[in-house]
Amino acid sequence: MPRWLIAAAVTCVAAAGCSEAPDGKTAQIARQPQQADPTNPLITAGHLAGVEVAGLSGDQRAMQGHIEAMHKDMMRSMHLADPSRRIDHEAASAAVRPLQGVQSVVWIDNANLLVMVGGGQYRSMATIDNVCLALEPLGDTLSVVVNVQDVMATTSEGADTLSRNCQLGAGERAMFQQKRQVDALDPEVRRVFRAQQGVGK
Repeated sequence: MPRWLIAAAVTCVAAAGCSEAPDGKTAQIARQPQQADPTNPLITAGHLAGVEVAGLSGDQRAMQGHIEAMHKDMMRSMHLADPSRRIDHEAASAAVRPLQGVQSVVWIDNANLLVMVGGGQYRSMATIDNVCLALEPLGDTLSVVVNVQDVMATTSEGADTLSRNCQLGAGERAMFQQKRQVDALDPEVRRVFRAQQGVGK
């Protein structure tokens, strides 16, 4: 089998991530926000093979496309947001406001989007996922940290802000993106204070 065909097949399988249910049918997977995952060596190998084939055939456009794709994958694995795909703040706010449970939306700074929701059921990672999915058509969501606050909270814990970068795990930030304290009282300070109260009783 030609080398380019093997590379193409490997790339297709790696990129598609197909899975099958126990009955042999293709499993339907709910759409998830984009993730800044580490570079996939199989996909990289496919691009390298593509560069070689394009070079042999003299297809400069295809060669450039593969090189740019590898560069993009490398930047994402480094958690570096794409500066050419910055998300417009006004467009982002307009896209998020109609989401279920959202009361208001405001940008705290260039990276942090504060989403205020009405009810504890909306103060969740699922809400953050929905916000990130709404932002994806507008640009690179690796540059956005979503902060969710429940304006109807009746306890201090319920009022705590839930935060996450759209494409990273909890507590992670993109390169050059600083962690910002959104809550008036740091949860750790509250925990220590309550622990001290317990000792004093």
